[in-house]
This record gives sequence, structure tokens and C-alpha cells, in this order.
Amino acid sequence: MARAALPFRLRTTKPEVPEKTERKAPKSGKTERKARPKSGKAERGTQPARRARNPLFFPVRLLAMLFAFAFMVGFAVVLARLTLEPSPASVALTHTNLHPGSSLRAYLDQPEMRDAIKQIGGNLLLGAPFGILVPVVAPKARGILRVLLLTAVVMLLVEFAQGALVTGRAFDIDDVILNTTGALIGYLLLGRRLSRALHA
Repeated sequence: MARAALPFRLRTTKPEVPEKTERKAPKSGKTERKARPKSGKAERGTQPARRARNPLFFPVRLLAMLFAFAFMVGFAVVLARLTLEPSPASVALTHTNLHPGSSLRAYLDQPEMRDAIKQIGGNLLLGAPFGILVPVVAPKARGILRVLLLTAVVMLLVEFAQGALVTGRAFDIDDVILNTTGALIGYLLLGRRLSRALHA
């Protein structure tokens, strides 16, 4: 028997193929996963180098800090003997000075320049160890303003003690200024470099 022809045609539909971009998506994830271990290996490689360097540097830094601390103690003893030792023979010559520059003019007006250099240079030298040793012994006081502030406070206390407790001594604001200037010179010449070398 002959089959009857159908009045309509069947349409054949092809299955949809996913886009190529969707297939490439997992590849990008693989590349990211591969890249991460490399960076971790690089970081791990630098850590042993740092750890190997620190053990050799720590004893040197500790020894330098101990030496600076011992020198600081010795300097404190010398400073106390120079500034807090009574001087009965100078009672008639000493007077309190609260005006900055007054004692400096008196030093410069002396007939012999040697006496002026001795007075001004001695006060500068007394302040210089603060600028050199404080940044080494106390890393938190490495800034120039902190060093100057600490020096000024210590020297103010010394001058107050001289004027109130020590015979033949008097408070002089110019001594504080000269001591602080000496600390500034010491910090700029050596203290800043030593502090960076030890605590950088």
C-alpha cells in the first residue's frame, strides 16, 4: 500500500551548542591557580635570606647599644660633677639669668677670647653627647625634635638644681640654649647616622 503524504513537513531542530567563551572560563581559573603558588614561592625565598641576615646583625646592635648606654652613664656622672658640685668661691660672681643672650654677650665682651671660647665651647660639648647617644640608646627618640626636647628638659632640671640647691651656682637660660645647640650639632654629625645604621 502507498503511504499518504503528510500535509505538513517536520522541522528538524539542532541542539544548541554552548558558546566558546563558556568553555574557556575554566582555563582562566587554572592559570590563576598556577600563578598563585609562584608568588608564594618567591616570598618564601626572600624570608630565609632575611632570617639569615638578622642573627648576625642583632649581636652587633646589642653590643653598640650597651656601649652607648655605658658611655651615657659615664657622661651623666661627669655632667653631675661639672654642674652640681658646689663652688663657694664663685658666690659673688654668679647671678641668675632669665634673659636669653645676656650671658652670651658677657662671654664675648671678655678681654681674652680664650675665656669666651671656654665658656661657649664647654656648654656646646656638654650637650653634644645627648644628640649622639640618645638616638642610639632610645630608638623611639630618634627624631631631631625629640632629641632637642629631651636635652632641653634635662638641662633645665640641671639649671634649676644649680640655682636652688648648689652653692656658687645659678640658673642661666643661655647655658640651656648652648647645651641644646650642642645636642643639635651632635645629632646632625653622628647621632642620626648611628641611629639609622643600628635601628633601620
